[in-house]
Amino acid sequence: MPRKTPKIEIPPKDREILIIRVRSRTLPKQMVDRAKMILDSGHGKPVKQIAEELQTYPNKVIYWRKRYIEYGLNGLKDKPRSGRPKLYGDEFRNNVLALLGEPPPKGLAAWDGPALSKELNAPVDAVWKVLRNEGIHLQRQRSWCISTDKEFASKAADIVGLYLDPPMNAIVLCVDEKPSIQALERKTGYIMTDHGRVVRAYRSTYKRHGTLNLFAALEVSTGKISGKVTETKKREDFQEFMDSVVSEYSPDQQLHVVLDNYCTHKKNEEWLETHQNVHFHYTPTSASWLNQVEIWFGIFSRKALRGASFTSPGELKQRIEDFIERYNPDSKPFKWRKREVVGSQLRDNIANLIN
Repeated sequence: MPRKTPKIEIPPKDREILIIRVRSRTLPKQMVDRAKMILDSGHGKPVKQIAEELQTYPNKVIYWRKRYIEYGLNGLKDKPRSGRPKLYGDEFRNNVLALLGEPPPKGLAAWDGPALSKELNAPVDAVWKVLRNEGIHLQRQRSWCISTDKEFASKAADIVGLYLDPPMNAIVLCVDEKPSIQALERKTGYIMTDHGRVVRAYRSTYKRHGTLNLFAALEVSTGKISGKVTETKKREDFQEFMDSVVSEYSPDQQLHVVLDNYCTHKKNEEWLETHQNVHFHYTPTSASWLNQVEIWFGIFSRKALRGASFTSPGELKQRIEDFIERYNPDSKPFKWRKREVVGSQLRDNIANLIN
């Protein structure tokens, strides 16, 4: 009777790391196979079966089992091997990273692999290897908006407090406008690519039929949207929209409205005097992302506008109103999940490329 392979006990933290390695599409195949060997061994799977599934030898499975039992995750790494010294070691790595902090060559907006290679007089493959190991992607872009508002902490706390702990029996609304929505007319449809895949396509040429503006108010507790389409976005348009929103609630209902610092949202003291139950709360400067209605604008743009065609502003207006009517019956409140809300913490340096 064959001897049963003893089961390996895998700590929860090691198991999480091993699962990530098994699912990875970038790690070397041998690292993925070793992780799978240990996970399968942790489930009590026989060595012979593991070897057959990975198309390798049972002795190799036994070897990496022993290495893990003795050294843990570090045991799954290759042992140091003797051989030719590295031509491009730590000093070369440091030179690459240091050069990324310098202005790019004349005529270039940013460094790329060939430019680094030429400047360092080294093979471009060696440069790419350093960048891969450091997790630096020169062509990928990430944008951020830094708020330098001196009252950032207090203003942000006020807004987040309305989301997490609103005043008793009060309604919290997030209000903003999406300006200059273009009524573009162009042919759209589905086409089959050379690879046999069917994709959504639209013609590169188009006709302009003007623009419209959308004022929207998000009720934080329900996710319901109130909207109004206008041809202009003046202060009068904003106040008329707010009149329509406020009219949906009783006069004694307290309304707390989250707004950004756009000019039409300011200097509304006279309007507020006639609406004593409405209280405006302004986000910090350059921090309109604290306004939850921005999330809905993203959903609206993706589902109602992207790749669409409109023959007139009236057709665009109808699409906007139809989408709001379709959205509200199934609307749900957005959950505030951001753990930290910070203002000016980012710096323009090499650290941003590897974070």
